[in-house]
Amino acid sequence: MCFGSKDKTTDPAPRPVPQSSPSYTTAAYPKASMPQDYAPPPGPPPSHGHYYAPPAGPPPSHQEYAPPPGPPPSDTKNNPFFNSNSNSNQQQQQQHDWQTAVPDTSLLPPPPNFFSGYDRSPANNATEDECEAGESWCASYPLYSPMPLSPPAESAALTGTIALYAPPTFTSSGGTLTPVRPGVWSVSSPRHGRDTCLATYPPLYHAAAHSPLVTTTGSRKKKTAYYEVRVLERGTRSGKDEVSLALGFVAPPYPGFRLPGWHRGSLGVHGDDGHRYINDRWGGKEFTTPFRRGETVGLGMDFCQRGDGGISVEVFLTRDGVERGRWNLHEETDRETDLPVTGLEGYHDLCAAVGAFDKVAFEVVFAPELWRWRGYEG
Repeated sequence: MCFGSKDKTTDPAPRPVPQSSPSYTTAAYPKASMPQDYAPPPGPPPSHGHYYAPPAGPPPSHQEYAPPPGPPPSDTKNNPFFNSNSNSNQQQQQQHDWQTAVPDTSLLPPPPNFFSGYDRSPANNATEDECEAGESWCASYPLYSPMPLSPPAESAALTGTIALYAPPTFTSSGGTLTPVRPGVWSVSSPRHGRDTCLATYPPLYHAAAHSPLVTTTGSRKKKTAYYEVRVLERGTRSGKDEVSLALGFVAPPYPGFRLPGWHRGSLGVHGDDGHRYINDRWGGKEFTTPFRRGETVGLGMDFCQRGDGGISVEVFLTRDGVERGRWNLHEETDRETDLPVTGLEGYHDLCAAVGAFDKVAFEVVFAPELWRWRGYEG
């Protein structure tokens, strides 16, 4: 019996009342008496019939089994689980060769690290005091607003007659910056020199004139900012394979004692570790192999109008005239570690920026006719 929720008592449920069997009295049902002269009939009872006799011969399930002629099918030449033993001429079971079936994953390259970057560079790292000094400098000097493009600056941008500037500490410590011809600069940094950022003027990208949102015909526009650097054999520290060079873009102003890519409004690809940096003062993200002495490396930014009215920005790297990688500035990033890309989105002016540290010699080329890369469209 089931008791519902309305039953609030804690007493145990009543047991069912046993039903008493009907009372039979000897008076009403007198016991029957068996006759004293009773005897059973002769022979077996009718339900047993005749005795059962099994058929002759063995039962069908117990007939003798004879194996087929010849060796068992598993003892074949192509069976990988059997191998002949020349000493005992007996065949023994062999374990499965799982090492051949399963590839050695240690030989495969590591998976790409799409979102998270390195805490430190595997090559060269600045000190924490230098990092804090760079952050303080950026906090004291906010990003400039876009400047109007003057006719001389526009002509210089078209012909590549761009000026390259170095901070005073670079030349005072033994660095050299020399114009070779219009659009080409020769640079040499001293041994154990401090981190230095050389920037251009006028900027390679003028937001007021080069933005793809500024149109004159109603069609979408595209602007590419690009330059190349020739890494020279001479002037490089002997016995050292690392190329102490960084290619980048910065939104002015930018601290001249910090490499491009380390602070706000800047990006860079560093030649010592091949990592790319976007407002990243830690270890960057994997992008390419380290630079080599004697090669020509180029860095560019493509600005295009998106369908929603915004600007799409892609950064690409060339090596000896061939594109070797690119990334979208607004790709999916790690929200916990990546900092904003403000200043690089096409709404601020952008200068080419070349970082140098330790002993290295190179040439910076802004003239399009001297580039090894032939994909420039302006």
